[in-house]
Amino acid sequence: MTAIIATPAVSAATSTAHADVLLQARGLNAWYGAAQILFDVDLQVHRGEVVALMGRNGAGKSTTLKALMGMLAKRRGAVNFMGRDISKSEPHQAAALGLAFVPEDRRIFTDLTVMENLAVGRQPPRRWPDGSEAPVWTPERLFKLFPNLGEMPQRPGGRMSGGEQQMLTVARSLMGNPFVVLLDEPSEGVAPIIVEQMAQTIVELKSQGVSILLSEQNMHFAELVSDRAYVLEKGQIRYSATMAELSANEEVRRAYLSV
Repeated sequence: MTAIIATPAVSAATSTAHADVLLQARGLNAWYGAAQILFDVDLQVHRGEVVALMGRNGAGKSTTLKALMGMLAKRRGAVNFMGRDISKSEPHQAAALGLAFVPEDRRIFTDLTVMENLAVGRQPPRRWPDGSEAPVWTPERLFKLFPNLGEMPQRPGGRMSGGEQQMLTVARSLMGNPFVVLLDEPSEGVAPIIVEQMAQTIVELKSQGVSILLSEQNMHFAELVSDRAYVLEKGQIRYSATMAELSANEEVRRAYLSV
């Protein structure tokens, strides 16, 4: 099937000035060893929007997030974050600028308590380029967002359920007061009630001004939270549109998202 590229409809979420582009990749290529996984990926994330990166298993979604974060030994292309070139940056340098990564495999510190895990992620408050304050996250504020965590502040990470660990990973990332969160498969392998809570959390984060680029296979979940979508197949962007346009396009969904 010939790849279809749809231009996103003009809306408040997507019709933004260049200054509102927080994260942008152009011609992003990435390899694992000698195997090339990404091929000239172009994408943007604007201030205050949720963008879904969709595709089947092995399409390159997680690799895209890792390449943006600087976690791969071999990547090429332009990556710009908050007006800075981070195409050669290490992950800790990207994180220090306000780019957060929430991995699918969680990677919490199992021997540390909830409070200690949160303390590990703490970074100073940030300001937007115009000087206004960016969202500031504290444990108390995060416990309102994740009531389950608020009930177990002294529980070691290793004694939490998979869903609770997922929440803790997101909360730890937010302690860095990020401008943009790269969220890898948030609905994968957790109970439906946790999926629902995660969707509510993403909507709340967006309302607080945090932008999110999420890797996702679950169409229903993506529809609940996303403004726009990019569809990947074999490491290439095959389709780009608003989430509503993707939802309405059965041909594209069948070609690139159906199992």
